[in-house]
Formats: sequence, structure tokens, C-alpha cells
Amino acid sequence: MNEEHLARIQAIAEAALLAAGKPLSLEQLRELFGEDERPARQVMEHALMMLEQSCEGRGFELSKVASGYRLQVREEFAPWVGRLYEEKPQRYSRALLETLALIAYRQPITRGEIEDIRGVTVSSNIIRTLLEREWVRVVGHRDVPGRPAMYATTRQFLDYFNLTGLDELPPLSEVRDLEEIGREIEQNMQGEIKFDSPDGSGASPDSDSESQAPESDQTLH
Repeated sequence: MNEEHLARIQAIAEAALLAAGKPLSLEQLRELFGEDERPARQVMEHALMMLEQSCEGRGFELSKVASGYRLQVREEFAPWVGRLYEEKPQRYSRALLETLALIAYRQPITRGEIEDIRGVTVSSNIIRTLLEREWVRVVGHRDVPGRPAMYATTRQFLDYFNLTGLDELPPLSEVRDLEEIGREIEQNMQGEIKFDSPDGSGASPDSDSESQAPESDQTLH
């Protein structure tokens, strides 16, 4: 395949990623082409590698997440780009971040198990917010009296936090407690501006009765 044809595949992929409004998988990018011109997987991967290299030194980058590939503003430029939008990202409550961290590290996990570890009641608003954002989902029910729902993270959770898999979460051995895990997660969402979500937020504070609870050093075991 000549360089001109490869460059055209790269340009088509770039245009599609700019217009898609969501990550696109390798197969979705290949399916943009007719059967008689569809590039092989290796060729498509090479075109994406060329696109990634062409973004070097520019204000945006090609990022691979769980759902595929997307173009996004580089984190270092987020403070300036964010000024284009009147609505500013709002911070999540510590309670929500800790609940999300426990689901991410201990999945599948029930609400009762989260409460046992945190030592406080989990607000229904927090669970509802995580479900509405499609960061967590119900994956089954624990075979105990009451059959409580078991929660796990989703592909959308990985996409939002710029991860391709759960193995990219900071190891527990490097994280001291739930509050520190919450800060790690919050740092990952700071300044995240994707071309499909210009304000980079989608966030709203979630206050609940847990904000009244004393600060404790809960540790994951």
C-alpha cells in the first residue's frame, strides 16, 4: 500500500473521530470503508499510529480508551479551553468518590458491603447518580436474604477516566486510604475535555447525609 493511500485512510479516520461524538473501535473505523476498499486491521492500526504521531506538538491527542479511539484536548491546555464554556465542572462529593472507588476495586460489591467498609450509610442519591452516569451497573444479586444488587463499573466509566482497563487504576499498594483513592479519581477527571463532551464535566456535586459523618481513615484491605 502506497503512502498516499495510507495518508488518506489516516485522514478519514481523523475526520470520523472528530465527527463521531464518542470513541470508535478499530472495527467501527474499518467499517467506514466499502468492502472492496476496507483496510486490513494492521493497516488501520498503522494509520492510527500515524495519526497519533501527527498530533505531537498540537493541542489535541489521539487517546485509546476502553471503547476505542478518540481525539481529545491535551490536559495541559484544558485550563484555557475550559474558559470557552460558562458552565464550570463541579466537584464530586468525597462520599461519591469513595463509593465509586470501592465499586471499582471490589466489584462486584453490594451497597451493604460498601457501607460496612465505609462505616456510614450510602445515600440513594449517590447510587442513582452513578447509575445515571452509566459509570456503574447492576451485574447480579447476592445469594443472601434480600438478594441485594451487586454493582460493577462499566465501559463508560473507563472511557470517562481515560482508561482502557481496570488494570490501569493505581495499585492498592500505592494508595493509602479511600480518601486518597478519591483524590486519584478526581485528578483523572480534572481538565478532561473531549471533543465529544466540550465542557469536560458532566459533573454535579452530590451532597448527602454522609457529609455529616466524621472524617475517618478507612482502609481497603
